[in-house]
Amino acid sequence: MFDAPFSDRSQWAAGVSSAYPPNGRNPGDDKLDHLVPGYGPDGDRFTALRESSRSWRTPLVTTEGTAGGFELRPGDRLEASCQVLADQGVWPAIWTWGRDVGPGRPQPGHGEVDVLEYHDDHPGLLELSNHVRPGDPAYLDGLVAPGRWFDVACVFGADSVRWELDGREVYADGRGVGPDWRAWIIVNLSVSAGRRYHRRPRANSRRLSWRCRDLAVRRSGGA
Repeated sequence: MFDAPFSDRSQWAAGVSSAYPPNGRNPGDDKLDHLVPGYGPDGDRFTALRESSRSWRTPLVTTEGTAGGFELRPGDRLEASCQVLADQGVWPAIWTWGRDVGPGRPQPGHGEVDVLEYHDDHPGLLELSNHVRPGDPAYLDGLVAPGRWFDVACVFGADSVRWELDGREVYADGRGVGPDWRAWIIVNLSVSAGRRYHRRPRANSRRLSWRCRDLAVRRSGGA
């Protein structure tokens, strides 16, 4: 249903997202991110660049605001191949964000489902979570290894969201996203501010990165 490369600006917007405040910064979420319009990945590599001790230019792409305007629906299956690195401060993620259902009326949880989040301080662990119908997020260790490619898949079921790693189901939340959920895709690299949960980058770090490729969405029946 969807398999556009990140370089396709008719399908992916770079450096802009309504999930962030208008200035492209999100310190309230313990991030040093600074989104700059047009700044996204180079091919499959997402690289964050230090601007100062309190700011990093961080890459992001989203299907929001594009000519294609692709939105996920219940039952869709998102797949991607990824490589994470244990660089201190990295916060790579694949996630979703939904349009408001009316003026000032966001979807439950803003339509957010975290296909994956990763932090270097637990180098084998992925965080998998559903904010639409929240339950206990899954913190699953031993799933990944820094530098090794892995395949991730997420099925956004109306009654249960299911996650797979390397072709094996690792978690199903039994909650789902409901029948009316719609959401854009976001792939990005954030940088941890280190104030609450995870470590900030080392003082001498200038670049942080991760890789994501072959992202595709399959829709049952091709509807």
